[in-house]
Amino acid sequence: MQLVVAAVGQRMPGWVQQGWTEYARRLPRELSLDLREVRLAKRSRNAAVDTLRSQEGEALLAAIPSGYRMIALDERGREWTTRELAGRLEDWMREERGVGFLLGGPDGLSEACRRRARDTWALGRLTLPHPLVRVILAEQLYRAWTITRNHPYHRE
Repeated sequence: MQLVVAAVGQRMPGWVQQGWTEYARRLPRELSLDLREVRLAKRSRNAAVDTLRSQEGEALLAAIPSGYRMIALDERGREWTTRELAGRLEDWMREERGVGFLLGGPDGLSEACRRRARDTWALGRLTLPHPLVRVILAEQLYRAWTITRNHPYHRE
Protein backbone atom coordinates (compact mmCIF):
# COMPACT_ATOMS: atom_id res chain seq x y z
CA MET A 1 0.00 0.00 0.00
CA GLN A 2 1.12 3.53 -0.65
CA LEU A 3 0.89 6.45 1.76
CA VAL A 4 1.00 9.84 0.03
CA VAL A 5 1.46 13.11 1.84
CA ALA A 6 0.38 16.11 -0.22
CA ALA A 7 1.80 19.23 1.42
CA VAL A 8 1.77 22.91 0.54
CA GLY A 9 5.26 24.36 0.35
CA GLN A 10 8.54 23.61 -1.33
CA ARG A 11 12.23 24.11 -0.53
CA MET A 12 12.02 23.09 3.10
CA PRO A 13 15.01 23.49 5.43
CA GLY A 14 17.54 20.65 5.41
CA TRP A 15 16.47 19.34 8.81
CA VAL A 16 12.92 18.83 7.50
CA GLN A 17 14.13 16.84 4.52
CA GLN A 18 16.48 14.79 6.71
CA GLY A 19 13.74 13.98 9.21
CA TRP A 20 11.27 13.05 6.48
CA THR A 21 13.80 10.89 4.64
CA GLU A 22 14.85 9.08 7.80
CA TYR A 23 11.36 7.86 8.66
CA ALA A 24 10.19 7.28 5.09
CA ARG A 25 13.18 5.02 4.38
CA ARG A 26 12.49 2.94 7.50
CA LEU A 27 9.11 1.80 6.19
CA PRO A 28 9.04 -1.42 4.17
CA ARG A 29 8.66 -1.37 0.40
CA GLU A 30 5.09 -2.68 0.69
CA LEU A 31 4.17 0.41 2.73
CA SER A 32 5.83 3.25 0.87
CA LEU A 33 5.64 6.85 2.05
CA ASP A 34 5.70 9.45 -0.71
CA LEU A 35 5.80 13.24 -0.34
CA ARG A 36 4.20 15.40 -3.02
CA GLU A 37 4.85 19.08 -2.53
CA VAL A 38 2.60 21.67 -4.13
CA ARG A 39 3.36 25.33 -4.62
CA LEU A 40 2.27 27.90 -2.13
CA ALA A 41 -0.27 30.15 -3.85
CA LYS A 42 1.22 33.50 -4.76
CA ARG A 43 0.53 36.00 -2.01
CA SER A 44 -0.08 39.66 -2.73
CA ARG A 45 -1.32 42.55 -0.69
CA ASN A 46 -4.88 42.23 -1.99
CA ALA A 47 -5.10 38.44 -2.29
CA ALA A 48 -8.17 36.92 -0.62
CA VAL A 49 -7.27 34.14 1.81
CA ASP A 50 -10.18 31.97 0.60
CA THR A 51 -8.90 32.21 -2.96
CA LEU A 52 -5.37 31.25 -1.92
CA ARG A 53 -6.65 28.31 0.13
CA SER A 54 -8.83 27.21 -2.76
CA GLN A 55 -5.91 27.27 -5.24
CA GLU A 56 -3.72 25.28 -2.86
CA GLY A 57 -6.58 22.88 -2.13
CA GLU A 58 -7.05 22.08 -5.81
CA ALA A 59 -3.35 21.28 -6.12
CA LEU A 60 -3.41 19.12 -2.98
CA LEU A 61 -6.39 17.11 -4.18
CA ALA A 62 -4.77 16.63 -7.60
CA ALA A 63 -1.63 15.25 -5.90
CA ILE A 64 -3.53 12.32 -4.35
CA PRO A 65 -4.20 9.40 -6.72
CA SER A 66 -7.81 8.63 -7.53
CA GLY A 67 -9.39 6.06 -5.25
CA TYR A 68 -7.17 6.78 -2.26
CA ARG A 69 -8.70 7.41 1.14
CA MET A 70 -8.03 11.03 2.09
CA ILE A 71 -7.16 12.25 5.56
CA ALA A 72 -7.10 16.00 6.28
CA LEU A 73 -4.67 17.15 8.95
CA ASP A 74 -6.29 20.01 10.80
CA GLU A 75 -6.12 21.28 14.37
CA ARG A 76 -9.94 21.07 14.55
CA GLY A 77 -9.91 17.36 13.75
CA ARG A 78 -10.08 14.40 16.08
CA GLU A 79 -6.95 13.50 18.01
CA TRP A 80 -5.78 9.89 17.68
CA THR A 81 -3.46 8.08 20.01
CA THR A 82 -0.54 6.30 18.40
CA ARG A 83 -2.24 2.98 19.15
CA GLU A 84 -5.42 4.20 17.43
CA LEU A 85 -3.32 5.23 14.42
CA ALA A 86 -1.75 1.76 14.38
CA GLY A 87 -5.21 0.18 14.34
CA ARG A 88 -6.29 2.45 11.52
CA LEU A 89 -3.11 1.68 9.60
CA GLU A 90 -3.85 -2.04 9.88
CA ASP A 91 -7.38 -1.44 8.58
CA TRP A 92 -6.09 0.71 5.74
CA MET A 93 -3.50 -1.90 4.73
CA ARG A 94 -6.29 -4.47 4.56
CA GLU A 95 -8.99 -2.35 2.93
CA GLU A 96 -7.47 0.55 0.99
CA ARG A 97 -5.45 0.87 -2.18
CA GLY A 98 -3.70 3.86 -0.69
CA VAL A 99 -4.10 6.69 1.78
CA GLY A 100 -3.47 10.37 1.12
CA PHE A 101 -2.78 12.92 3.82
CA LEU A 102 -3.57 16.57 3.10
CA LEU A 103 -1.37 19.24 4.73
CA GLY A 104 -2.43 22.80 4.06
CA GLY A 105 -0.34 25.91 3.88
CA PRO A 106 -0.12 28.83 6.30
CA ASP A 107 -3.83 29.55 5.83
CA GLY A 108 -4.96 25.96 6.37
CA LEU A 109 -6.99 23.64 4.16
CA SER A 110 -9.69 24.59 1.70
CA GLU A 111 -13.31 23.58 2.21
CA ALA A 112 -12.96 21.27 -0.81
CA CYS A 113 -10.19 19.37 0.99
CA ARG A 114 -12.27 19.09 4.14
CA ARG A 115 -15.26 17.79 2.19
CA ARG A 116 -13.24 15.19 0.28
CA ALA A 117 -11.46 13.87 3.36
CA ARG A 118 -12.96 10.80 5.00
CA ASP A 119 -11.28 11.71 8.29
CA THR A 120 -9.93 14.88 9.86
CA TRP A 121 -7.00 14.26 12.16
CA ALA A 122 -5.47 16.70 14.64
CA LEU A 123 -1.93 15.99 15.76
CA GLY A 124 -2.81 18.02 18.82
CA ARG A 125 -4.29 21.33 19.82
CA LEU A 126 -1.03 23.22 19.36
CA THR A 127 -0.45 25.17 16.18
CA LEU A 128 2.60 23.53 14.64
CA PRO A 129 4.85 24.88 11.90
CA HIS A 130 3.95 23.14 8.66
CA PRO A 131 7.50 21.87 8.00
CA LEU A 132 7.55 20.21 11.42
CA VAL A 133 4.19 18.53 10.78
CA ARG A 134 5.75 16.62 7.88
CA VAL A 135 8.40 15.15 10.13
CA ILE A 136 5.96 14.35 12.94
CA LEU A 137 3.58 12.69 10.49
CA ALA A 138 6.32 10.54 8.97
CA GLU A 139 7.54 9.50 12.42
CA GLN A 140 4.05 8.65 13.66
CA LEU A 141 3.30 6.57 10.56
CA TYR A 142 6.55 4.70 11.09
CA ARG A 143 5.80 4.26 14.80
CA ALA A 144 2.28 2.99 14.02
CA TRP A 145 3.71 0.48 11.56
CA THR A 146 6.20 -0.77 14.19
CA ILE A 147 3.31 -1.35 16.60
CA THR A 148 1.54 -3.48 14.00
CA ARG A 149 4.70 -5.60 13.71
CA ASN A 150 5.54 -5.78 17.44
CA HIS A 151 8.81 -4.03 16.68
CA PRO A 152 10.59 -2.65 19.78
CA TYR A 153 10.74 0.95 18.47
CA HIS A 154 7.52 1.84 20.33
CA ARG A 155 7.80 1.38 24.05
CA GLU A 156 5.06 2.00 26.58
